[in-house]
Amino acid sequence: MRNITGRTLLALSMLGAIAAGAHAQEKQQVYLSMSYIGNDWQAEAANMVKALAASKGYADKIDLKVQVAGPNAQKQIQQINGMVQAGAKAIVVYPISPTALNQVVKAACAKGVKIIAYDAEITEPCAYNVTIDQAEAGRKTAEWLVDKIGGKGNIVMVTGVPGTSVDTARTAAAKEVFAKHPDIKIVGEAVGMWSQAVARTELSKLLSTRKWDDFSGLWMQVGCFTANSMQIEAGKTPEQLLPCAGEGSNGGRLQMLPKDAKVDGAASPYIPMAAPRISYASPPYSGALALKLAVDLLDGKKVPQHTTLPLPIVTNDTIKLCETGEWEELKNGCNVFQPALVSNPGWFASIYSAELPGLGLQAALVGQPDE
Repeated sequence: MRNITGRTLLALSMLGAIAAGAHAQEKQQVYLSMSYIGNDWQAEAANMVKALAASKGYADKIDLKVQVAGPNAQKQIQQINGMVQAGAKAIVVYPISPTALNQVVKAACAKGVKIIAYDAEITEPCAYNVTIDQAEAGRKTAEWLVDKIGGKGNIVMVTGVPGTSVDTARTAAAKEVFAKHPDIKIVGEAVGMWSQAVARTELSKLLSTRKWDDFSGLWMQVGCFTANSMQIEAGKTPEQLLPCAGEGSNGGRLQMLPKDAKVDGAASPYIPMAAPRISYASPPYSGALALKLAVDLLDGKKVPQHTTLPLPIVTNDTIKLCETGEWEELKNGCNVFQPALVSNPGWFASIYSAELPGLGLQAALVGQPDE
């Protein structure tokens, strides 16, 4: 009888241990809710989110699922509702609107779901936000352009995705700067959707009735690489390129390097040109940082309601080539990559965050952790 009882107790003990282990290994459901994805930045940001989810310390904690709504607030609302119903513990979201998601986010928060937006903001108070200061980005780049063209001349503006808090804040801040200078005229304005391809289309439309010599400078949320390339195609020399205040694409930054800079894998127009530029970026790691904070919240840690990231600003004086793309190089401040490492000139170069040591070049390129 004692043997049977002992065996029974041992079996029960083993079953309990198995059950406890299974419970300990149960992953929490986390969703990535994306809106507009038709540009390089969004794809890269998603890669970095996926890389963090696959990295050590996260892969055994969370089960990441991705849904894309497109530029449709109602569809994103429906998808978030579905995520909550499916058992989501946290949702990392790129919101198409700062206000349209407020009700669904409030309802999700009431059920204990953690909501963290990245780059673009959600104004519902229960949501967490990870952003740069978008107004500062618009203001500083506009001030640089004003100074570069001597406070007078004709400029072209190419904006971002309409309705997002990002585009609204950047554009309004830039226009406030230009409005202080009566000798500056905005002679062309187009919606660029943060896409090099769309920027080319819109610039081509403007150039159907004007020529490059009609302009003194360009303010572009995305498209400086394309604008420089189009000028070269039109017969301009690198010395004749218009000053361009714009994005942190690798192609645009490579064009900023001195003309005699030695780079691997370069082919025109993806080459050093000493192009007059100021380059800024919403860091594409913002989504990964939002995921990190979401997991911190699930672990019971305190997280600030709003995290403002440093604004990466690069000029011709501070451009620095990454020779290998290794983590130590990123840590030491390199900010543009060899074409042999990054074949897509539209890819964004501001990928370094000290808070995400497992994420580097491979994370941004292919969605795999670098560790």
